[in-house]
Amino acid sequence: MEPFLKKFFPEVYRKMKVDTKISNYCKFDSQLLTSFTSSLYIAGLVATFFASSVTKVFGRKPSILTGGAAFLAGSALGGAAFNVYMLIFGRILLGIGVGFVNQSVPLYLSEMAPPRYRGAINNGFQFSIGIGALVANLINFGTEKIEGGWGWRISLAMAGVPASILTLGALFLPETPSSLIQSSSDHDKAKQLLQRVRGTTDVEAELEDLIKARSISKTIKHPFKKIIQRKYRPQLVMAIAIPFFQQVTGINVIAFYATLLFRTIGIGECASLLSSVVTGVIGAGSTFISMLIVDKFGRRALFMVGGIQMLISQILIGGIMATQLGDHGTVSQGYAYLIIILICIYVAGFGWSWGPLGWLVPSEIYQLEIRSAGQSITVAVSFIFTFIVAQTFLSMLCHLKAGIFFFFGGWVIVMTAFVYYLLPETKNVPIEQMENVWKEHWFWAGIAGEEDEKIKIQGV
Repeated sequence: MEPFLKKFFPEVYRKMKVDTKISNYCKFDSQLLTSFTSSLYIAGLVATFFASSVTKVFGRKPSILTGGAAFLAGSALGGAAFNVYMLIFGRILLGIGVGFVNQSVPLYLSEMAPPRYRGAINNGFQFSIGIGALVANLINFGTEKIEGGWGWRISLAMAGVPASILTLGALFLPETPSSLIQSSSDHDKAKQLLQRVRGTTDVEAELEDLIKARSISKTIKHPFKKIIQRKYRPQLVMAIAIPFFQQVTGINVIAFYATLLFRTIGIGECASLLSSVVTGVIGAGSTFISMLIVDKFGRRALFMVGGIQMLISQILIGGIMATQLGDHGTVSQGYAYLIIILICIYVAGFGWSWGPLGWLVPSEIYQLEIRSAGQSITVAVSFIFTFIVAQTFLSMLCHLKAGIFFFFGGWVIVMTAFVYYLLPETKNVPIEQMENVWKEHWFWAGIAGEEDEKIKIQGV
């Protein structure tokens, strides 16, 4: 919004409105502006390691409550900001909330869900993020029209509404059976909860798996040291690779800077915000589709289809911008609409593949003894590369211009090949038996099953 830029980022506002000599690709190149965006992710990176301890020692519920409280404080500070320091500090508090919630909620969903529905339920996490992004874009579109130029305050403060729902709702959540068994020797409470959430009294097999996993995890004093052992190498690789690849799809180019990108190609302020609403609808809708089909078609198939779809759309967007958009002026209206359509195709591909699956797969592949550590590594890597992309994108756009889309497209090729060769299928596998998929995989079997081979040899 122009009043927001004028108040907090006047240099960006001046380049956008006054400086006619600057390149289209460089109008928004401001380290202060990117610091506002990316400060959230540095805060989240630090917070997730604290969240790991809270989640493991006190349970998933307290971690969710902590995140909700941080969201409330951050939204209040952002809405009341009168200088850029308050604005950024509010973002930092929001980042703390993201760090705690991203660490605990996917684990909570995976541990509570029946194996046959785990993909759909966990994908609800990304679907809700998509709904949140859509609602945020609708709020931005509506508040931009408020006379007096203070609509941005409502936009930022409205984050307090979902924060309140999250915090109050978490008070009524039960702890997960895994967490109850991990923190207490009273297995009856965990058994009763399992019976309630599974809708059957026949839960002995799952309870035994949980108790066995807990007995193993109790012997682990330092899960971060444990996860670097050779037998956990497949999980560690995925904990790092999947969130890394999720960020270098280029989705955050769209998520953070869609309106700026649309304005780069010559679409006005109001139309840019409306275009972001459209991409938000596409993103939420495609994630909902993923919820419906992920447990039928599996994780690998969606990864592959989504990767190919994103690659094609990125190549076409880059090609159009390279040939039609110069350093000055705009593309024609027809090409502008075509770029929006291609961005929607790209967002749809991400929405049913790397968006939800980037959180689903890491949350379901860890044994209990390394689960909180593995999830923290996943969230931390995600935040590190989200920060890097957010902090560097506007400068990269200025220097690489249309080539930015070919840059991210190259990474999509790499990550699609990675999934094809190295990621086993995990659909319908009980979470406490997940280690078996690595022992049966053509590449990981020699690593994940190495300890079992040693035990057999010693037994002989």
